[in-house]
Amino acid sequence: MSVKNPEYDFKWCPGCGDFGVRRALEAAIEQRRVETELPVENNVIVAGIGCSGNMVHLLEGPQPYGLHGIHGRTLPIALGVKMGRPDLNVVIVAGDGDFLSIGNEHIGPQAARNLDVTVVIMDNAVYGLTKGQSSPTTKLDGITSSTPYGKPEAALNPLALYLTLGVSYIASHVSTKVRDLGNVIADAMNHEGFSIVHVQSPCTTYNNTFMELKGNVRQGIPPLAWDIPEQHDPSDYEAAQEIVNQGGVPVG
Repeated sequence: MSVKNPEYDFKWCPGCGDFGVRRALEAAIEQRRVETELPVENNVIVAGIGCSGNMVHLLEGPQPYGLHGIHGRTLPIALGVKMGRPDLNVVIVAGDGDFLSIGNEHIGPQAARNLDVTVVIMDNAVYGLTKGQSSPTTKLDGITSSTPYGKPEAALNPLALYLTLGVSYIASHVSTKVRDLGNVIADAMNHEGFSIVHVQSPCTTYNNTFMELKGNVRQGIPPLAWDIPEQHDPSDYEAAQEIVNQGGVPVG
Protein backbone atom coordinates (compact mmCIF):
# COMPACT_ATOMS: atom_id res chain seq x y z
CA MET A 1 0.00 0.00 0.00
CA SER A 2 2.39 2.68 -1.21
CA VAL A 3 0.53 4.65 -3.90
CA LYS A 4 -0.80 7.88 -2.41
CA ASN A 5 -4.42 8.82 -2.96
CA PRO A 6 -4.05 11.86 -5.30
CA GLU A 7 -7.38 13.44 -4.32
CA TYR A 8 -6.40 14.31 -0.74
CA ASP A 9 -3.47 15.62 1.23
CA PHE A 10 -2.62 15.55 4.92
CA LYS A 11 -4.86 17.80 6.97
CA TRP A 12 -3.20 17.24 10.34
CA CYS A 13 -0.74 19.42 12.22
CA PRO A 14 2.93 18.35 12.24
CA GLY A 15 3.46 15.63 14.82
CA CYS A 16 -0.24 14.79 15.20
CA GLY A 17 -0.78 11.38 16.74
CA ASP A 18 -3.26 10.53 13.99
CA PHE A 19 -0.36 9.98 11.57
CA GLY A 20 0.72 6.95 13.59
CA VAL A 21 -2.83 5.62 13.80
CA ARG A 22 -3.18 6.03 10.05
CA ARG A 23 -0.05 3.96 9.41
CA ALA A 24 -1.22 1.31 11.87
CA LEU A 25 -4.63 1.10 10.18
CA GLU A 26 -2.98 0.77 6.77
CA ALA A 27 -0.84 -2.09 8.09
CA ALA A 28 -3.87 -3.82 9.63
CA ILE A 29 -5.87 -3.61 6.40
CA GLU A 30 -2.91 -4.93 4.43
CA GLN A 31 -2.44 -7.78 6.91
CA ARG A 32 -6.10 -8.67 6.57
CA ARG A 33 -5.85 -8.59 2.77
CA VAL A 34 -2.96 -11.05 2.86
CA GLU A 35 -4.62 -13.37 5.40
CA THR A 36 -8.07 -13.44 3.78
CA GLU A 37 -6.99 -13.03 0.13
CA LEU A 38 -9.84 -10.54 -0.20
CA PRO A 39 -9.29 -7.21 -1.99
CA VAL A 40 -8.90 -3.96 -0.08
CA GLU A 41 -12.33 -3.01 -1.43
CA ASN A 42 -13.78 -5.59 0.97
CA ASN A 43 -13.20 -3.00 3.72
CA VAL A 44 -15.40 0.00 4.53
CA ILE A 45 -14.21 2.89 6.68
CA VAL A 46 -16.90 4.97 8.38
CA ALA A 47 -15.57 8.26 9.75
CA GLY A 48 -17.05 10.78 12.11
CA ILE A 49 -16.32 14.48 12.50
CA GLY A 50 -13.15 16.22 13.61
CA CYS A 51 -9.53 15.55 12.75
CA SER A 52 -10.00 11.77 12.77
CA GLY A 53 -12.55 12.12 9.97
CA ASN A 54 -9.68 12.68 7.53
CA MET A 55 -8.72 9.03 7.99
CA VAL A 56 -11.37 7.98 5.50
CA HIS A 57 -9.53 9.94 2.80
CA LEU A 58 -5.85 9.58 3.60
CA LEU A 59 -5.18 5.87 3.30
CA GLU A 60 -2.54 5.14 0.71
CA GLY A 61 -2.62 2.46 -1.95
CA PRO A 62 -5.75 0.61 -3.12
CA GLN A 63 -8.65 2.41 -1.52
CA PRO A 64 -11.28 0.83 0.74
CA TYR A 65 -14.77 2.23 0.53
CA GLY A 66 -15.24 5.27 2.73
CA LEU A 67 -18.19 7.08 4.24
CA HIS A 68 -17.72 10.40 6.04
CA GLY A 69 -20.65 10.61 8.43
CA ILE A 70 -22.04 13.21 10.80
CA HIS A 71 -21.34 14.10 14.42
CA GLY A 72 -21.82 11.17 16.77
CA ARG A 73 -23.51 8.85 14.29
CA THR A 74 -20.74 6.54 13.15
CA LEU A 75 -22.25 3.52 14.91
CA PRO A 76 -25.76 3.73 13.37
CA ILE A 77 -24.18 4.34 9.96
CA ALA A 78 -21.89 1.34 10.40
CA LEU A 79 -24.88 -0.73 11.54
CA GLY A 80 -26.65 0.13 8.29
CA VAL A 81 -23.61 -0.78 6.21
CA LYS A 82 -23.21 -4.10 8.02
CA MET A 83 -26.91 -4.96 7.69
CA GLY A 84 -26.84 -4.21 3.97
CA ARG A 85 -23.50 -5.91 3.28
CA PRO A 86 -22.64 -8.34 6.08
CA ASP A 87 -19.77 -9.68 3.97
CA LEU A 88 -17.80 -6.43 4.31
CA ASN A 89 -15.28 -5.61 7.03
CA VAL A 90 -16.54 -2.37 8.60
CA VAL A 91 -14.13 -0.13 10.51
CA ILE A 92 -15.11 3.06 12.33
CA VAL A 93 -12.56 5.82 12.87
CA ALA A 94 -13.61 8.53 15.32
CA GLY A 95 -12.35 10.89 17.98
CA ASP A 96 -13.21 11.25 21.64
CA GLY A 97 -15.22 14.41 20.97
CA ASP A 98 -17.37 12.53 18.46
CA PHE A 99 -17.73 8.98 19.73
CA LEU A 100 -17.83 9.73 23.46
CA SER A 101 -20.05 12.83 23.48
CA ILE A 102 -23.07 12.74 21.17
CA GLY A 103 -22.06 9.27 20.00
CA ASN A 104 -21.99 7.89 23.54
CA GLU A 105 -25.68 6.98 23.45
CA HIS A 106 -25.10 4.45 20.64
CA ILE A 107 -22.39 2.38 22.34
CA GLY A 108 -24.65 0.46 24.72
CA PRO A 109 -27.21 -0.73 22.13
CA GLN A 110 -24.50 -1.93 19.73
CA ALA A 111 -22.62 -3.64 22.56
CA ALA A 112 -25.85 -5.49 23.41
CA ARG A 113 -26.20 -6.54 19.76
CA ASN A 114 -22.48 -7.37 19.61
CA LEU A 115 -22.37 -5.58 16.27
CA ASP A 116 -19.55 -7.04 14.17
CA VAL A 117 -17.59 -3.85 13.50
CA THR A 118 -14.22 -2.54 14.63
CA VAL A 119 -13.94 0.93 16.16
CA VAL A 120 -10.63 2.80 16.29
CA ILE A 121 -10.85 5.78 18.64
CA MET A 122 -8.25 8.56 18.47
CA ASP A 123 -8.36 10.22 21.88
CA ASN A 124 -6.61 13.57 22.22
CA ALA A 125 -8.84 14.75 25.10
CA VAL A 126 -9.83 17.90 23.22
CA TYR A 127 -11.85 19.13 20.25
CA GLY A 128 -8.85 19.85 18.02
CA LEU A 129 -10.46 20.81 14.72
CA THR A 130 -12.66 23.48 16.31
CA LYS A 131 -9.73 25.10 18.14
CA GLY A 132 -9.27 23.32 21.42
CA GLN A 133 -12.48 23.02 23.40
CA SER A 134 -12.79 20.48 26.23
CA SER A 135 -14.05 16.99 25.41
CA PRO A 136 -15.44 14.16 27.57
CA THR A 137 -11.90 12.89 28.23
CA THR A 138 -10.37 16.27 29.14
CA LYS A 139 -9.01 15.96 32.68
CA LEU A 140 -10.47 17.69 35.71
CA ASP A 141 -9.35 21.35 35.92
CA GLY A 142 -8.03 21.11 32.36
CA ILE A 143 -7.57 24.53 30.74
CA THR A 144 -9.07 24.73 27.25
CA SER A 145 -10.65 27.44 25.10
CA SER A 146 -14.08 26.47 26.46
CA THR A 147 -12.91 25.99 30.07
CA PRO A 148 -10.49 28.90 30.64
CA TYR A 149 -10.80 28.50 34.43
CA GLY A 150 -10.50 24.72 34.35
CA LYS A 151 -12.88 21.93 33.48
CA PRO A 152 -15.31 21.48 36.40
CA GLU A 153 -16.00 17.76 35.95
CA ALA A 154 -13.73 14.72 35.95
CA ALA A 155 -12.70 13.04 32.73
CA LEU A 156 -14.73 10.13 31.44
CA ASN A 157 -13.01 6.75 31.78
CA PRO A 158 -13.76 5.30 28.32
CA LEU A 159 -12.29 1.86 29.01
CA ALA A 160 -14.46 1.45 32.10
CA LEU A 161 -17.45 2.58 30.04
CA TYR A 162 -16.82 -0.01 27.31
CA LEU A 163 -16.32 -2.76 29.87
CA THR A 164 -19.47 -1.85 31.79
CA LEU A 165 -21.57 -1.74 28.62
CA GLY A 166 -20.36 -5.20 27.59
CA VAL A 167 -18.19 -4.46 24.56
CA SER A 168 -16.81 -7.90 23.68
CA TYR A 169 -13.30 -6.82 22.58
CA ILE A 170 -11.51 -3.87 24.20
CA ALA A 171 -7.93 -2.77 23.59
CA SER A 172 -6.01 0.31 24.70
CA HIS A 173 -2.95 1.68 22.94
CA VAL A 174 -0.84 4.69 21.99
CA SER A 175 -0.24 6.17 18.55
CA THR A 176 3.56 6.04 18.84
CA LYS A 177 3.79 2.23 18.82
CA VAL A 178 2.72 1.86 15.20
CA ARG A 179 3.71 -1.75 14.58
CA ASP A 180 2.13 -3.08 17.77
CA LEU A 181 -0.97 -0.95 17.22
CA GLY A 182 -1.34 -2.32 13.70
CA ASN A 183 -1.29 -5.87 15.05
CA VAL A 184 -3.90 -4.99 17.68
CA ILE A 185 -6.22 -3.41 15.08
CA ALA A 186 -5.82 -6.48 12.85
CA ASP A 187 -6.68 -8.72 15.80
CA ALA A 188 -9.75 -6.59 16.52
CA MET A 189 -10.87 -6.95 12.90
CA ASN A 190 -10.65 -10.72 13.22
CA HIS A 191 -12.84 -10.68 16.33
CA GLU A 192 -16.40 -11.76 15.57
CA GLY A 193 -18.33 -9.07 17.37
CA PHE A 194 -18.06 -5.52 18.65
CA SER A 195 -14.44 -4.44 19.07
CA ILE A 196 -13.04 -1.10 20.20
CA VAL A 197 -9.37 -0.09 20.02
CA HIS A 198 -8.95 3.08 22.10
CA VAL A 199 -5.79 4.95 21.10
CA GLN A 200 -4.14 7.88 22.85
CA SER A 201 -3.40 10.17 19.89
CA PRO A 202 -2.09 13.51 21.22
CA CYS A 203 -2.94 16.86 19.65
CA THR A 204 0.36 18.73 19.25
CA THR A 205 -1.43 22.08 18.90
CA TYR A 206 -3.99 22.12 21.72
CA ASN A 207 -3.15 19.26 24.07
CA ASN A 208 0.30 17.81 23.57
CA THR A 209 0.50 14.86 25.97
CA PHE A 210 3.37 12.97 24.30
CA MET A 211 5.72 13.75 27.20
CA GLU A 212 3.14 12.71 29.81
CA LEU A 213 2.49 9.41 28.02
CA LYS A 214 6.11 8.33 27.67
CA GLY A 215 7.47 10.09 30.77
CA ASN A 216 10.84 11.76 31.28
CA VAL A 217 13.23 10.43 33.91
CA ARG A 218 15.45 13.52 33.88
CA GLN A 219 12.51 15.82 34.52
CA GLY A 220 10.96 13.49 37.06
CA ILE A 221 7.87 12.84 34.94
CA PRO A 222 6.52 9.28 35.38
CA PRO A 223 4.98 7.74 32.25
CA LEU A 224 1.20 7.56 32.04
CA ALA A 225 1.38 4.65 29.61
CA TRP A 226 2.09 1.21 31.04
CA ASP A 227 2.04 -2.27 29.54
CA ILE A 228 -0.67 -4.73 30.49
CA PRO A 229 1.02 -7.90 31.85
CA GLU A 230 1.46 -10.63 29.23
CA GLN A 231 -0.19 -13.16 31.54
CA HIS A 232 -3.43 -11.14 31.67
CA ASP A 233 -6.45 -13.30 30.87
CA PRO A 234 -8.80 -11.32 28.56
CA SER A 235 -11.74 -13.42 29.75
CA ASP A 236 -11.20 -12.42 33.41
CA TYR A 237 -13.73 -9.63 33.98
CA GLU A 238 -12.53 -8.74 37.48
CA ALA A 239 -8.93 -8.46 36.28
CA ALA A 240 -10.11 -6.23 33.45
CA GLN A 241 -11.93 -4.03 35.96
CA GLU A 242 -8.72 -3.62 37.94
CA ILE A 243 -6.80 -2.65 34.81
CA VAL A 244 -9.25 -0.03 33.55
CA ASN A 245 -9.52 1.55 37.00
CA GLN A 246 -5.82 1.48 37.83
CA GLY A 247 -5.12 4.88 36.33
CA GLY A 248 -2.75 5.95 33.61
CA VAL A 249 -2.99 4.46 30.13
CA PRO A 250 -2.87 0.66 29.91
CA VAL A 251 -1.33 -0.58 26.67
CA GLY A 252 -2.43 -3.92 25.27
